[in-house]
Order: sequence, then structure tokens, then C-alpha cells
Amino acid sequence: MSALKKKILLLIIYLAFISLGLPDSLLGAAWPAMFGDLGVPVNYAGILSLIVAAGTVVSSLFSGKVIRKFGVASVTTFSVLMTALALMGYSLSDHFAFLCLLAVPLGLGAGSVDAALNNYVALHYEARHMNWLHSFWGVGAAIGPMILAGQLARGHSWSDGYQSIAWIQLALVAVLVASLPLWVKNQMEDSRSTEEKRPGLFQLIQVLPGLPQALLVFFCYCSIEASFGLWGASYLVFEKGFEADLAARYASLYYLGITIGRFLSGFLTRHFSNRQLVYLGQAVIGLGIALLVLPIDALILPGFLAIGLGCAPIFPSLLHETPANFAEKHSQSIMGLQMASAYVGITLMPFLFGEIATFTGQSFLLTFLGMFLVLMVGLTWNLNQKIKSKIPQI
Repeated sequence: MSALKKKILLLIIYLAFISLGLPDSLLGAAWPAMFGDLGVPVNYAGILSLIVAAGTVVSSLFSGKVIRKFGVASVTTFSVLMTALALMGYSLSDHFAFLCLLAVPLGLGAGSVDAALNNYVALHYEARHMNWLHSFWGVGAAIGPMILAGQLARGHSWSDGYQSIAWIQLALVAVLVASLPLWVKNQMEDSRSTEEKRPGLFQLIQVLPGLPQALLVFFCYCSIEASFGLWGASYLVFEKGFEADLAARYASLYYLGITIGRFLSGFLTRHFSNRQLVYLGQAVIGLGIALLVLPIDALILPGFLAIGLGCAPIFPSLLHETPANFAEKHSQSIMGLQMASAYVGITLMPFLFGEIATFTGQSFLLTFLGMFLVLMVGLTWNLNQKIKSKIPQI
């Protein structure tokens, strides 16, 4: 493949990751306007989030076999199409049960795209592109609430916001179909590689120092990112008295912070190690939570932005550090374990907070985030202490 074609394909992959971020932030921003129309309690957002995340876990677990059979390009294109149709279904539905059914293909499509494109970029592009890839996810995650807020501000309903996102996804499907010839040669090259026999996942957990801590760090980080993404707007509506459209705009600032931060972290990798970037991100998250705790309305906007900026470098840096922590020959198996642990956090913790908030109110959100942040910092320190210079030969 020529250098020009490779760059064009990378641009298309970036666009695909934008599409991955669009629906991820939409539910949290739209829910304050949705639950009343649907006639359900506010905590039911956790149910939809749980179903979507569970679908993502399932599709990620089986993505390897599916991708080997059909190829990265076909799986990515079909997954985006499935996501677009699910979002269009959301825009046409006024029953919560129907939304639950549509959440299944929404989650299945997201997991397949995530697994396919992360692995493809890791195989065919330089490491800095991983940070920028996740930055483009943040572009989509920031655009989603902005589109929704614009619809609400014009007096339209949340369903119009979902329909707008669905049309964007369908346009991306057309771009992916047009790009199929660019992927063919790369997929053929991938098929020539052979898989060597590797130790089982449970064996790796038992013998590799720091692996249990690494899995828990991923769990804690994604618990923070997903919980704040889903419930941040609701916190503003129910605790701070914001209107739904303004709360959606603030939620978009959180994802904007993630986007800007991941773009910058691609350059910061030249000056800071992955471990330093993780600690820096954790400190900035702590600053953001502290700003929101203070009873000063002027600090809410920088608080949302700071939490997003803090989240930005953690996930890509942890992923990129995997080969250094556990040796390249184990990194693919461990990457799968880490993604699974991350998705468990995404699946369970926003749902758990929704249930807790029925008793405590949305004010407990900051304490909830703070608990996971403290746990993550301790586990990160323990992980770095346990990593040895020599990896056991297994």
C-alpha cells in the first residue's frame, strides 16, 4: 500500500472512531429530557447503559473470530451500520422496553468497532496514533451532546438529536463502503500471520507480577469515566438546578476535555513517560472533583473540563505501557483481559450508581468518583512497585 493510501485509510479510521464516540455520550446528555417523556424513573438510564455495555463486552470477546472470518473492513462497516440503525430506532421510539431492545445492537456494534480498529492501528501504524485515535473518539463524544443541546434549544425533542446522530452514522457507512478497496490488501497481509501457542489467561494472572493490579486499574478508570459521562448532566439538573439543554452543553465540555487532552498527550509522550502521564491525569481528575465540591457555580465549568482533561491520557497510556509491563509476547492476551476489565467497569458502575442515587440523590456522584480515584491511585502505585525488570519465562 502506498503512503498516500495509508494516510487516507488512517483518516477514515479516525472518522470511524468519531462514530464510536457519538452514541457513547448521547444517553447521559439526553436522559434528563428523555425519562419524563418515557414515563420511567430517572435511574432507568443505568439499565440502558448496562445493556449497551454488556453488548460491548460480548462483541469484544467474540470479535477475534469474527474479524478473522470477515475482515476488519467488513466488520467495521457492518458494525457502524448496526449502530446507525439502532440510533434511528431510538429516535422513533417512545417506549422504554423498545429502547432496551435497541440497546443490544447498539452495544454489539460499538464493541466490534472498538476491538477491530484498536488492533488494526496497533499493527499497522505508529504508537502516537493510538493517543490520537482515542482523541477522535472524544471528538465524537463531544459532538453528540452539542447536537442534542442544539435540538433542545430550538424547541425540538431528544428524538431529533438521536435522528441527527443516526444520519451522521449512515453517512460514515457510505464512506466505509467506498474505502473497502484500501483495506483488502492489509487484511490479506494480516491473514498470513500465524498464531503461536500461548499460556492461558488464568496462568498469566497467577504468574505475572502486577497483572491483577493492572486489571483493577482499568476497572477503576472506566468506572470513573463512564459514571461521570452518564450522570454528570443529571447531577447538574437535579443538584444545581440547570436546564436540560445547558446541562447537555456542560456534559459536552467533559468530552471536549478528553478530546483535547488526548490530542496533546500524543505530543507529551516525547517528554513524559506513560506512567508519569497516568499520575498526571489522576491528579487533574482530583482537581476537577475538588472544583465541583466547592459551592461556587463559576467553578462548575472548569470542573467538568478538568475531569475530562484528567481522564484523557490514562487509558491510552495504560494500553501503550502493556508490552513494557508484561513483555510483548504476552501483550495481546493481556490486552484482551484489560479491555474486558474496563468494560466490566463501564457495564456495572454507572448502573450501580443509578441504584445508589435513588437513596442518596445525585449529590453522591462526587463521592462515588472520589472513592474510585483514590483506589485507582493506590493500585497504580502498587502496580508500578510490583513490575519487575525480568518477566517470568512462561
